Amino acid sequence: MGNKFYTPDGFCDTLPEVCAFKKDAENKLRNLYIHHGYTEIETPGYEYCDIYVDPGFVKEEDLYKLTDSKGRLLCARYDGTIPAARYAATLAKDKLPLRISYIENMYRYNQAGGGKQSEFTQAGVELMGVSGSDSDAEIIAMAIRSALEVGIGDLQVSIGQVGLFEGAVKQMGLDEATQSKIRDAIMAKDSVTIDRVARDLSLSDDDRKTLLMFSESTGSFEITDEIRARFTDAKALDAIRNLEEIKDALDDYGFGKYVSIDPGLLGAQDYYTGMIFKGYTYEVGFPIIGGGRYDKTVGAFGRDMECVGFSLGLSLAITALMRQGLELEIPGADAVVGYDKGSKDARKTAITMAEQMRCGGSVVILDTSSETEEELNAFADENNIDTVLWFDGGES
Repeated sequence: MGNKFYTPDGFCDTLPEVCAFKKDAENKLRNLYIHHGYTEIETPGYEYCDIYVDPGFVKEEDLYKLTDSKGRLLCARYDGTIPAARYAATLAKDKLPLRISYIENMYRYNQAGGGKQSEFTQAGVELMGVSGSDSDAEIIAMAIRSALEVGIGDLQVSIGQVGLFEGAVKQMGLDEATQSKIRDAIMAKDSVTIDRVARDLSLSDDDRKTLLMFSESTGSFEITDEIRARFTDAKALDAIRNLEEIKDALDDYGFGKYVSIDPGLLGAQDYYTGMIFKGYTYEVGFPIIGGGRYDKTVGAFGRDMECVGFSLGLSLAITALMRQGLELEIPGADAVVGYDKGSKDARKTAITMAEQMRCGGSVVILDTSSETEEELNAFADENNIDTVLWFDGGES
């Protein structure tokens, strides 16, 4: 029978009621970003694989790949941040800071399941050319606003700082191989491996507990005092100060209730350079928001620039809302206009009336299938349309 009746794995059709809700959410997000000074860009659906793979941002096996007419390797757009960084380095002539937004479809190979799809819509903003805790807080606030705007009310945002881990391993004098092993264990919340590695290295009990803190300590920002007591490294102490300043700013935004601290948030190695955060809601097992500071990324394209940003997985957020009980309605018409097919005058009158009603803001169907007024009424009943107009030789 073949595959002509199916969509590829990880891809799906969007039903009318879901599509209507999604487009409305996109419009709300665009309005939100515009009113906060973020200019929308559109990047190509396909990029050279080099922009993701050469700097080490993405593994080649995670990309949907194809070749162009000259045999050069292309890939479907994996995310919005890297193309935005390329744009900022090569085309953007604006004075800094640069505020960019996007709402586009992304493509990731072999990452479907649990609500994830290989093709999904992602919305996000990037704040480029400015550093500091206030900028970090603005981006987290924008992320929270974005989730609230699309209807996610039950939201929890965890914030970390990669400087904590970098300070800890420097303070303990750990080599790169050990750092990598512990880093992987922290990201997996694998306290057993962390404890074993610490004992194998004969680290002090305080150092062992500090490493375990990364996989076990999460909660309110009150734990920063406890964390600070474990560090002497300047970078780690600066990271703690950054987290506290972010929390103070988010309190001013009125968003402090949504955030908590997670020292174990590290992100991709050599990508995030400071604050990092993820946003969660219930009924999906993945974060719907991800972001942080990535000051070295634009530099991969030849222009040094501090950057902080986030992305909202809009498709995943809608999946969460539907699982949380969101009721979606199929978009309907306000009125249907029909006419006697044997009368040219009736058709012209019906077309004129339909256009006038549309100009007034109504959703109007000009029916071309019903042969009689009774058939038109039956069509309206089947489709829950309240207003029915029938024209017969100029009389309705």
